[in-house]
Amino acid sequence: MKAIEATDKTSTGKVNWVLFNPKTYATILYFLLSLPLGIIYFTIAITGIVLSIGLTPIFIGIPLFFGVAKLLNGIVNFEQNMIRQILALPNPTVPYTNNEQSEARQNWFMQMVRGFDGKLFIRNLLLVLLRFVTSIVFFVIMVTVISLALGFITLPAVHIILMNEIQVDILEHSLFSYFHIDWTLNQQYMLYVGFGLVLFWIALRIVNGLMQIQRRIMYVDEPYQETETPMQSEVAVQSPYYDFPEDQVPQGMMQPAYREL
Repeated sequence: MKAIEATDKTSTGKVNWVLFNPKTYATILYFLLSLPLGIIYFTIAITGIVLSIGLTPIFIGIPLFFGVAKLLNGIVNFEQNMIRQILALPNPTVPYTNNEQSEARQNWFMQMVRGFDGKLFIRNLLLVLLRFVTSIVFFVIMVTVISLALGFITLPAVHIILMNEIQVDILEHSLFSYFHIDWTLNQQYMLYVGFGLVLFWIALRIVNGLMQIQRRIMYVDEPYQETETPMQSEVAVQSPYYDFPEDQVPQGMMQPAYREL
């Protein structure tokens, strides 16, 4: 049942109707902000690691290294929570640990040392570096496809404004003139706007596909895929004394004889 619930939770977040879904436009805002955030994450990671290595001989780099590891973990968790909020995914349950009170009594340095995980640190560092690369690539793809779509949609308005203001005909050497298609300007306007709307719908689908790729890159579904194994104590174990039916007596045992008084 828990595995089924996990798959149901992760199936949410897919955008079916892109034009009127707020998730689509929240995704566009996310990718617009991803470029400056990716640069900031990359700068913090590289600067922190280089400083921690360079300051290790004077023992300042050791706590700085654990601080950078903690900061990278916070960056990855922040990105994962941001994607969950955009896609309306449920928040994962936080496992309860019995040693929370003992860790609270320790100082911050001991908490970072005890909470350090080498594999998690390498994974978070690679995710931050990959986040920097994907922020540039996804930003360029999104801006390109949306700009092309909006360019075709607004082409009639731009053509009318340029003709009235500075008498420049941007449609003078269009494809219609090369193929000798005798269409009026209104017909051309309708074709450009229709093509722009179709291209805009395709662009939004591409943006949502990029978000699903980003979702998998940042391991957003990892907490949902962790299912608990069934406890052995939950398996019903019957006693051997109850293996026999009520009306059947084991061999070697005699039924009591009843006498009629």
